[in-house]
Amino acid sequence: MTNTGETLQASTIATGTKKRRNWGNLWKTIAITLLVLLLLAAFLAPFLQMLFIAFSTTDQITELGAPEWPAEAAVFEYGGEVLDVYVVPFEDGTQHELAIVKKGRKESIFVDPANPEEEILWQGSWRSLDRPWTFAPTTENFFEAWNLINFPRLFFNTLAIAVIGIIGTVISCTLVAYGFSRFRFPGRDILFIILISTIFLPAAVTVVPTYTFFVKIGWVGTWLPLLVPHFFANAYNTFLLRQYFMTIPHDLDDAARIDGAGSFRILLSIILPLSWPVIVAVTLFHLVFAWNDYFAPLIYLSTKPELQPIAVGLAFFNGIYGSRPPLIQAAALMALILPVIIFFLAQRWFIQGVVITGVEK
Repeated sequence: MTNTGETLQASTIATGTKKRRNWGNLWKTIAITLLVLLLLAAFLAPFLQMLFIAFSTTDQITELGAPEWPAEAAVFEYGGEVLDVYVVPFEDGTQHELAIVKKGRKESIFVDPANPEEEILWQGSWRSLDRPWTFAPTTENFFEAWNLINFPRLFFNTLAIAVIGIIGTVISCTLVAYGFSRFRFPGRDILFIILISTIFLPAAVTVVPTYTFFVKIGWVGTWLPLLVPHFFANAYNTFLLRQYFMTIPHDLDDAARIDGAGSFRILLSIILPLSWPVIVAVTLFHLVFAWNDYFAPLIYLSTKPELQPIAVGLAFFNGIYGSRPPLIQAAALMALILPVIIFFLAQRWFIQGVVITGVEK
């Protein structure tokens, strides 16, 4: 009996400990979730504000006391005129939504929309009154920005520059990375170190010589300065691809060589089919770079607005319509759509490529 009682007591204690542990894990999970939600809200707050402004009207943005979300102030049509509606407090503590007929510094005349036949004299400054707002998003900003900024032309220019640059970057960087990862030749490591060291060279240092060179050969005012350099590889993407290629076993190369495959066949049939994650990562890196590149298109295409990409077009649009924030935010939102969609579609391969190579740009 004593042993049985001790066993039951131990079982009860173990069950209680397990329950306390489960409650502790639950509270820990809730705390971590709340912390993550707070951080997510902090990161998304600027984007959320951008979204609200894009769907708001310019009148709402300039209205004092207007809400942050897209809304429309209440109005009432009276005697052929559109009157503003305000929330009017009275001495008995009640508040009524009334339309103002005549504005005065110390007293104003209102009418009740429910009973417009009777005018109401109210003592006080109407400027201190709040207006009732209703949720009313508008899409007019997107249509207006689409036409004003010539968005189809800017979108086509940006997409063409990005796609051609991606083709050049992927082909050239793949070939260079394949050489550094699979072939042994004198000075290979020194050449790779020299290549990697160019990552630390500030881009501003090469602006004047490269611009002078492109002026000499007559490429300024065309897309060539933005496209041709990408067909000669770059240090960062070459490093990324090389690191991934080095994770592929050399035994696969040897097996392919026994079957009679040459180096180019091994690249096409062995290396590339196993390297889709890093190729997708390089593609997305260059897409984001080309989509956001502002300085290079600005200096090479400043005299050719018909060839400029979205980044430059948005900057000029901002300068012209700076007094209309909803138009600017709507145009910026449209410019974001394609990269965001592509990222969400390819994020699995993108993250896999970044994780395996251990590199984050």
